[in-house]
Amino acid sequence: MSKQRKSSLGKRITPYVLVIPVFIYYLIFWVQPVVQQVVRSFIDPATGHLSLESYRLVFTDPDFIPALRNTAIIVGISVTLEFFAALFLALIIKRNFRGASIFLFLAMLPMALPPVAVGAMWKTGLTTNGWLNSLLYYVGLLPEGEKIYWLAGSTWKMLALIIVIDAWQVIPSVMIILLAGLQNIPKELEEAGYVFGGNYFTVLRKITLPLLRPTIQTAVVLRLIAAIQIWLIVIVLVGFSRLPVLVERIVYYHEEVPRLNISPQMAAGYTMIVTVIVSTAALIYLRLSGAFARREGG
Repeated sequence: MSKQRKSSLGKRITPYVLVIPVFIYYLIFWVQPVVQQVVRSFIDPATGHLSLESYRLVFTDPDFIPALRNTAIIVGISVTLEFFAALFLALIIKRNFRGASIFLFLAMLPMALPPVAVGAMWKTGLTTNGWLNSLLYYVGLLPEGEKIYWLAGSTWKMLALIIVIDAWQVIPSVMIILLAGLQNIPKELEEAGYVFGGNYFTVLRKITLPLLRPTIQTAVVLRLIAAIQIWLIVIVLVGFSRLPVLVERIVYYHEEVPRLNISPQMAAGYTMIVTVIVSTAALIYLRLSGAFARREGG
């Protein structure tokens, strides 16, 4: 075999050799548990035969519709709120005003906190004698002796609290993605828009946002996938079952009541439903980002 053919063969094989460790990792730690869970969701543990009992139990669970509805509300409102707030902050920081680096540092602090720390911090603040009521009293917004019962009230109030706290933590990560996209847009294109008579909002609408579209798609869909899987903050703030969401139901049946006869089936059924929803969101992302089109074209 000539040296040229050996070199060509080596170039073709090298990418596959480099991917093999990652492939093995996913095969062991991702594919195997997923396949095992899929099989388990279609097996009746009482008989060992194929069955749709897990899904029947989930769909007849009184908490299924509330969990699905609450998850959809959190996803729809929080992703929208976080996107517009993050875009606003990214546009401000991009202007590189005096103190922009300090502002960016402070804005990123919530992102560094793990969800359990965020939940614990806000849990202590939202109690009757927590730091939030104390702060409102000291700044004069709350009369002496009065308390706001933050963690009491309707489902809608609890959803609003979860959305606000989740947005507080997640907006910085979305902002960083959008800011990176904004900084990759050539300044000459925006300057050309101003030269041809456009104002700030015209340039933003007709030049900046269209060029930022791939970054926006990535930020929104990745955030959407993460929002579907929200659960830890919900549990820390209000506990199990008070505000059911899809992943919280999985944890409930898997960790909180594992000895119930139906717990394995309920956990498996909820897991597969969440997997289908998240996979659908990922496929939407791939379609919107043009990954399929590039693959077919290439």
